[in-house]
Amino acid sequence: MSNNNTDSLDLEEELYEHFRFEVPKGQAPLRIDKYLMGLIQNATRNKIQNAATEGNIFVNDVIVKSNYKVKAFDVVTVMLSHPPYENHIIPEDIPLNIVYEDDALLLINKEPGMVVHPGHGNYTGTLVHALAHHFDNLPMNSSERPGLVHRIDKDTSGLLVIAKTEAAMTHLAKQFEAKTSEREYIALVWGNVTEEQGTIEGNLARHLKDRMQMAVFADPEIGKPAVTHYKVLERFGYVTLISCQLETGRTHQIRAHMKHIGHPLFNDERYGGHLILKGTTFTKYKQFIDNCFKALPRQALHAKTLGFVHPTTGELMRFDTELPQDFLDCIEKWRNYSKSHNTDSEEEN
Repeated sequence: MSNNNTDSLDLEEELYEHFRFEVPKGQAPLRIDKYLMGLIQNATRNKIQNAATEGNIFVNDVIVKSNYKVKAFDVVTVMLSHPPYENHIIPEDIPLNIVYEDDALLLINKEPGMVVHPGHGNYTGTLVHALAHHFDNLPMNSSERPGLVHRIDKDTSGLLVIAKTEAAMTHLAKQFEAKTSEREYIALVWGNVTEEQGTIEGNLARHLKDRMQMAVFADPEIGKPAVTHYKVLERFGYVTLISCQLETGRTHQIRAHMKHIGHPLFNDERYGGHLILKGTTFTKYKQFIDNCFKALPRQALHAKTLGFVHPTTGELMRFDTELPQDFLDCIEKWRNYSKSHNTDSEEEN
């Protein structure tokens, strides 16, 4: 079980069963972390406890913490976000938008729709397959994925840094873990965000009912701490364009945090943003929203800025990208709508 300390906004991954045990008759009560250490090869107590913290250990199909005491006939399952087998990566000649490259690393501006690494239902055509074609002997990260220092969702566009050497991988991973890297995302969210700027804090873990979602938990023992700083860039009445600075980089962090404060990302189907959450009941308005969804057929999220210290030169590097055309088209539609409609006087849903 790998403990990936470089996790970022993650792919929409499903959990896979890696281990399943039925506790035998006569077993005295025993903490589940100690119990699993005796059964899983190469497992450490720290890795097992991390799996429990991430909500990946189940007893009788219910998530448990590491201090749960197993008893006879309990069914213990360990679920992880990657398949229990190694995917054989066959290089694929897929074009990459490389915005910078040197001997230690490269920066890629990922197109929306490209999956970063193989996973459930996506075993070909990923960024990892493309990297395998364009580069030889990329270093593995702690999840045995070549070159990847961090990840972003399939339908999120924007910047990713790729390590080309072991030293670069270690150096960059430490920066992401220490929260010294700069990561700015642009998002379009439902609703008129009241404050000009703010901070969202709350531990993130997989939703108890929908395992494809992340959720905020008040219990400090559940999930991992997550901090998102945001500021308003432009208001369009029923939606708001914001900038998000990540202090941490957790799975679906911006998407889950914005939903938590009542502002899901525009057209984010996973978190309910594909519904008309604000606006009027007018038929023309519904048609306008449908046109916006067609212009931007994904969640409105773009990894715009990435900054870090170069692992070899020690130089502070900062890269910035323009919003992709689908995002710009959607914003322009909202800008025109807000200029021609008084959203304060229109009937609210």
